Amino acid sequence: MSVIIEKGQRLRADIIKHLYYKKALSLTDLSKLTKKSLPLVTSVVNGLISEGYINEQGLAPSTGGRRPSIYLLNPDHPKYIVAVAMDQLITRLTIYDLSRKVILPIQYLDLHMSDSFEDVNTLADFIGESITKSKINQDDIIGVGIGMPGFVNAELGINSSFLPIKNGETLQQYLSEKINLPISIDNDSSLIALAELNFGEAIDLKDVMVINIGWGTGLGMIVNGQLYRGSRGYAGEFSHIPLSDSNNLCSCGKRGCLEVDTSLLVMAEKAERALEEGAESSMKLLFKDKTKHPRDHFLDAVEAQDPLAISILSKAAFQIGKGISTLMHILNPECIVLSGRGAKVGNMFLPSIQQAINQFCMPRIAEFTTIKLSTLTDEAELLAAASIMVENSQFEEVKITA
Repeated sequence: MSVIIEKGQRLRADIIKHLYYKKALSLTDLSKLTKKSLPLVTSVVNGLISEGYINEQGLAPSTGGRRPSIYLLNPDHPKYIVAVAMDQLITRLTIYDLSRKVILPIQYLDLHMSDSFEDVNTLADFIGESITKSKINQDDIIGVGIGMPGFVNAELGINSSFLPIKNGETLQQYLSEKINLPISIDNDSSLIALAELNFGEAIDLKDVMVINIGWGTGLGMIVNGQLYRGSRGYAGEFSHIPLSDSNNLCSCGKRGCLEVDTSLLVMAEKAERALEEGAESSMKLLFKDKTKHPRDHFLDAVEAQDPLAISILSKAAFQIGKGISTLMHILNPECIVLSGRGAKVGNMFLPSIQQAINQFCMPRIAEFTTIKLSTLTDEAELLAAASIMVENSQFEEVKITA
């Protein structure tokens, strides 16, 4: 009997998950996606309707036969997900409902991630205060999904690079106990790849490389329609391929990593040094505004087609393209998606990346690989942080009282 109940709960969760990703589906669609019989899916959907999770949303467009009913998640159902997107300098948080509507506008925390235990408590306090600010009943929150840089093992709930925990607990366990909510953590580039797979440019594709252009240079790999994590969850450390033209020391302790030439932080630093050496640029005025970080001013300058900013970015983009060419020979992807924070100026990256691919990649491989720009950009990690809670939640039955 317990096995039957467990399978029923899993089917409930799968149906909610598919509706979360696809927005609206018919019973036949859900039967195919869950690989369960139509009568069983119909029974479970009816139960979810009675609990308020799902609404019937009219009929699908006619395809020649009887038009099927379409179902979607109820936007008024009081269940919410806290999504947290961290980078080395700024942590962002928002709260979504199950229809992916933003309930709490993005909250910001200046947190320079380090190996200090105090950072963990700062993060926990920020999450707790944001939930209080939202005025949402904590019992209605499914959980907190967190994306973060570093060597993150999502299965074990640890980050080997940042946010250390004392007393033998994992980061995931500690935060869950501190906030009193389920927590899921994952690597930021992996989450951005999942966002593109479920909501963006990689929908319905099988083999995709998603380049996370941010303060570092990350990679998420979609292999056979699923995120590829590697044996320990650390696959995709693209930025540490030794392709740099310099001998600069990387944050990982090695020299020659791609990241020392290609991260947005490095680009902004190069722009500041050029200005100190007498270069003329609109960034001279922009950098005087201390309310924004130089890396944001740098992206603004690129978007405004400042010659110095574009020159610096083009050199970095060529190096990224060189690294992509190496990966193309190994993985032979059908598509490459440029995503993350830098994707908002992705059209400026494209010419130099394409030039490097033309120069270093075999034509037989390159001609069948498309390059796309993300339309999710800054929201990619937040969307995926929420979706990992959808993936991990069992959505237990709601008891209806008269």
